[in-house]
Amino acid sequence: MSAPPAPTAAPFPPPAGVSNGPAGLRADPAGFWHTVTRRTVDVLLIWGPPLGIPLLVLLAVGVVIRGRVRAARHARLATGARTVEILTPPEVHPQAAQVFWGQMVGLLRPPWQRLLHGQPHLGWELVCTRAGTAIRLWVPGPVPPGLVERAVQAAWPGARTTTRPAIDPLPAGVLATGGRLRLARPDILPLRVDHGADPVRALLAAAADLDDDETATVQILARPVTGHRLTRARHAAARHRGQHTPTPLSHLLDLATPHTGRQPSRSVARRVGPTPPEESAASRAIGAKAVQPRWEATLTYATATATRPAGRAGRRRALRPLQGRAHALASAFSLYAGHNYLHRLTVTDPPGLLAGRRLRRGDLVAVDELAALAHLPADGTMPGLARAGAAAVPPPVGIPTPRTATTTVKPLGDTDAGRPRPVGLAVTDARHHLHVLGATGSGKSTLLATMILNDAVAGRGVAVIDPKGDLIRDIHTRLPAGLGGRLILIDPDQPGPPPCINILDGADPALATDQLLSICRRIWADSWGPRTDDLLRATCLTLLTPAPARVGRTATLVDVARLLTDTAFRRRATAGVTDPILAGFWAWYTQLSDGARAHAAAPVLNKLRTLLLRPFVRAVLAAGPSTVNLTRVLDASGILLVRIPKGTIGDDASAVFGSIVLAKIWQAALARTRRPPGDRPDAAAYLDEAHTFLTLPGGLADILAEARGLHLSLILAHQHLAQLPADLTDAVAANARNKIFFACSPQDAAVLACHTAPTLTAHDLAHLPAFTAAVRLVVAAQPTAAFTVRTRPLPAPRPGRP
Repeated sequence: MSAPPAPTAAPFPPPAGVSNGPAGLRADPAGFWHTVTRRTVDVLLIWGPPLGIPLLVLLAVGVVIRGRVRAARHARLATGARTVEILTPPEVHPQAAQVFWGQMVGLLRPPWQRLLHGQPHLGWELVCTRAGTAIRLWVPGPVPPGLVERAVQAAWPGARTTTRPAIDPLPAGVLATGGRLRLARPDILPLRVDHGADPVRALLAAAADLDDDETATVQILARPVTGHRLTRARHAAARHRGQHTPTPLSHLLDLATPHTGRQPSRSVARRVGPTPPEESAASRAIGAKAVQPRWEATLTYATATATRPAGRAGRRRALRPLQGRAHALASAFSLYAGHNYLHRLTVTDPPGLLAGRRLRRGDLVAVDELAALAHLPADGTMPGLARAGAAAVPPPVGIPTPRTATTTVKPLGDTDAGRPRPVGLAVTDARHHLHVLGATGSGKSTLLATMILNDAVAGRGVAVIDPKGDLIRDIHTRLPAGLGGRLILIDPDQPGPPPCINILDGADPALATDQLLSICRRIWADSWGPRTDDLLRATCLTLLTPAPARVGRTATLVDVARLLTDTAFRRRATAGVTDPILAGFWAWYTQLSDGARAHAAAPVLNKLRTLLLRPFVRAVLAAGPSTVNLTRVLDASGILLVRIPKGTIGDDASAVFGSIVLAKIWQAALARTRRPPGDRPDAAAYLDEAHTFLTLPGGLADILAEARGLHLSLILAHQHLAQLPADLTDAVAANARNKIFFACSPQDAAVLACHTAPTLTAHDLAHLPAFTAAVRLVVAAQPTAAFTVRTRPLPAPRPGRP
């Protein structure tokens, strides 16, 4: 029988006197770790090649997958991204930026959404050109529309935002240079945030004096952080203060050496005596930063020129001034140096880096640090900065929204604050009348045309008087084709005989006479006296008094002139006068000499000739009986467009003509008193350059009050308050309760601000952008707070419309 084989020696015998396990570690720690190291090396030599290659492959695959996941996440963020351009308000509160970035922490997604889709980030961008500096906020597509815009306007009251599809900070194909700024010390240490002067001034000064083709850009990408990033920051802060922060590895080693105890850190062991003041201040700063919400941010800057010289030497010459400007931009951020500071890193493709807007791993900054880096300038004297002239104010609760063209709400435009939504004026509230004021080119005519087209399509009676002519053309070329049967157009440029509106044609001679005299008295107030008034009144009443000689014949303004100058006609016209006062007047007038009669009648005749010597005016006002039934226009959805351009028929003729039309409209409205209130359909009269036509008999305040009960709304539009006499100004201010004010002069703004305060001040009214208006409406007979509205552009003209 053979002897059993001798036992083989252990492949890794421990050193003499050393045992395996915790006992060996306690007896000889150096020998224990020597044994562990040798065994680890041998295992790696044996199993490394067969396991290492698959691990490297898996690592490479993981890197590729991670890159594609990040690319897919960013593509999801970039899809539908938008750029919000911010106009700085006249006054900026120093803490406003902290309010904004503190509110934007709400963009933080739940953990599972961050794992699947990533965390959206924002991009704060300053783009400086020779034309000025624009401040933009890049917002990714998944962020709900209007959220950031409302946050901007809440943090900076008075700021105005314009949202457009995302655009690149620098144009493609430019020659550019730039860099990236990162925290030089651990990001637990904060930057300096308290500055005596706004550091943005130094930044804008560095970007000043740009050439026409040069651009300077600063971009800050930031996203809120939580989870492991904040945990690591807390551990780093504790280590900086010399505190023990147990980790999973330290817990495992404590199990192996349970009685060794915890040793103080080296920084604490080196301390002798009291803590130095700078370390104490740093610890306090670290603690102050740790209690705030934190963001992960990167800062990129670049300067570029659209000129691309040929050759390497030419490019070097072109880059030299750009590098100087880029150095100045980076140097402006040295103002933030404190416990921490920013140092520069080079980048190879600044335009592509800025346009990509990718935020991988950035520095940890607190809300106050981010607010110090990315905020609206508080200094109102900074040159070249685009500023908001007026506050953007959202509408109060209860303002109606027009939804269709046939709704009972007249559209006014879209809200100017936050996410745009349509707003309008209810038809019932429009009975309180509307006062529209604004300088030329501010958007007044666009608003009027929008409201008129809505009234026409909705089937409401509408009358428009335009002394310039452009408003009528805008309406006429855009009316739907099916409304031609309801249209009455009075236009000197139209061929054929025009419709006739005879002011002396009516059932009430006294009312027609009062209307004509009131119109003439207001228009020619400087040359109108009691004798002229008496002469015209007697003439009109005589012509309107029924008499056998005039049976079946309608009196006109031509007959007024004939009655005063033609003896034979005067004899026939006065033959049937039975009123003793009128008979006495004509007895006096007849016994005058020819020279005396000519002297007495001259003030009336020279004013009538202003009208009657123009063929178009004579054809409309004195061609015979009226062919326009204004009662049907108001009650049966008619559309009356009166175009009387001053350049064609003259200033005085345009004023008298428009006033006569308005007087006839008022006469037709008064006829509604015979109908019950519920049987009075709503109608509207639009008066562009209204000061020209507000010459109705009686006080305007009484007319506005009566028109509301007759369901006739008056829309009075003009350019400035000085166009109205004092009595008309007071009447419009008190009784036209709906107010729409476009940009106006500072003098008018000081007066009109009493209607829009406290939400909109005189400064706001004087600095409203074009096609933006301050609006204060009546809702359910109650006044509401003022807000701002941006008018909508008119639809395109219908092709082929004459």
